[in-house]
Amino acid sequence: MKKMTGSQAVMESLLQEGVDTIFGYPGGAIMPVYNALYDYRDKIRHILVRHEQGAGHAAEGYARMTGKPGVALVTSGPGATNLVTAIADAMLDSVPMVCITGQVLASLLGSDAFQEADVVGITTPITKWNYQITKASEIPEVFAKAFHIAGTGRPGPVLLDITKNAQIEMMEFSYKKAPQIVGYQPNTAPNDRQIAIAAQLLNNAERPFMLIGHGVLIAKAEKAVKEIAEKAGIPVGSTLLGLSALPADHPLFVGMLGMHGNYGPNVLTNQADVILAVGMRFDDRVTGRLSDYAKQAKIIHIDIDPAELNKNVLSDVPIVADAKEALTALVAKIKKNAHKKWVEQFRAFDKEEFEKVIRHETHPEEGEITMAEAVAMLSKKTKGEAVVVSDVGQHQMIAARYYKPEKTDSYITSGGLGTMGFALPAAIGAKVAAPEREVIAIIGDGSFQMNIQELATLAQDDIAVKIIILNNNYLGMVRQWQQLFFDKRYSFVDLKNPDFVAVSRGFYVDAEKANKREQLSKALDRLLASTKPALLEIVVKKEGNIFPMVPTGASVEEVRLE
Repeated sequence: MKKMTGSQAVMESLLQEGVDTIFGYPGGAIMPVYNALYDYRDKIRHILVRHEQGAGHAAEGYARMTGKPGVALVTSGPGATNLVTAIADAMLDSVPMVCITGQVLASLLGSDAFQEADVVGITTPITKWNYQITKASEIPEVFAKAFHIAGTGRPGPVLLDITKNAQIEMMEFSYKKAPQIVGYQPNTAPNDRQIAIAAQLLNNAERPFMLIGHGVLIAKAEKAVKEIAEKAGIPVGSTLLGLSALPADHPLFVGMLGMHGNYGPNVLTNQADVILAVGMRFDDRVTGRLSDYAKQAKIIHIDIDPAELNKNVLSDVPIVADAKEALTALVAKIKKNAHKKWVEQFRAFDKEEFEKVIRHETHPEEGEITMAEAVAMLSKKTKGEAVVVSDVGQHQMIAARYYKPEKTDSYITSGGLGTMGFALPAAIGAKVAAPEREVIAIIGDGSFQMNIQELATLAQDDIAVKIIILNNNYLGMVRQWQQLFFDKRYSFVDLKNPDFVAVSRGFYVDAEKANKREQLSKALDRLLASTKPALLEIVVKKEGNIFPMVPTGASVEEVRLE
């Protein structure tokens, strides 16, 4: 055992867990840890963000690309509370993250000391686990627990709040990874009997339908999904966060589920006789009106979190297991089959959707540039091989619908929390994690201004993220709802935006603007050819709407094309 300060023990613990990157912002209560970090700069890269929320989302982007817990390091009080939104975002989207916050001296806890906030109390509902370290001797054991909990079972964020005295005190360092934790035993292996029942249902099905979610990507179960789909001839639909688990051009991939998903998957959900749901939680944006959701179908639900089974939709065959392990067991028991007429029904709906929506949106004959047109052109130019990180709003749904990923882990967004301001910092984290891949942030003009300061992070660290702003000078999603459901009473959604090109250049990030159709293709070429961080503002149709759409309170089969 080696004697060292608590702050040095933090660094050594991070190295034991294989951490190579931290996203953070220093301050008084975390300064001893930053002092120790100075001596570890050759082993751990620190990305200095410009706001603590940015640190959290960057850690999320890093985690989404690597599967490892992303690490955020911030100070106490406002530093910790600024991180809260990103923590909640990670919790809802099952993203592994270890958040380290500084805290006042243990002797001052509860005294309303300068920059004291009860971050443990604040984050208890939005973390998988949190803990306040008040003694340096606790650090190795607590860090080992934190990383183990964050990255196993259903992943999620954990928070470690370290008092300043614990950072300064001397201690003897000894580390043991992956500890046994009483009461924490995530199950990964499927029940053989349940797998057999599921296989029998699928073998006898006439209209089977597989729904895949983020859990497929987390479990690295993409190959198993493909094997089952191809062996049994099952059409596959994806949730927003499940996109890219199956290539967009796969003959059995039928599109995205949910409120702005594709026409066929929504309508035909209520005609399937067996639904195999994997790593998805039947979110309200997927199910629409629950009382009318898939009542005719036998439901097989695979999820590693038992709390998700029977929470929203009752399962006939609930399987608590790791998605990859469950699907691998299932593929051995299902029979070779084909459901050509059933798949053809999806394709018939595809044709109707194309004629009524897609063709006009992606190939407008005149007028303003459309968001769909821009994203479809981007998809073609990148051959679906880029990592797209989208923010939240109309552009998010457009990116999900019209960017066609051909590689896994290619679509990153904020799903459950729907956090505006997510994309720019998350793209930073994704690019740091996968520098060999093209990372493109697709952002609306409203969302971009939520964390616009992270342009400085891009410039300082020369992180070659490409940014596309789809600018309609509106809070577009809210405006669409106000148009359709509130008699066009546009209440506080009209934006007077800054000159995004000038702002970007002010942050030393190259930028240009395209506001005419004839400019679009070459502007995208220049953006993609850049080897540095760069921004392209595309001025799009001001009052464009997104269809299909399942209105709130409607059944999925009541999806509207106009």
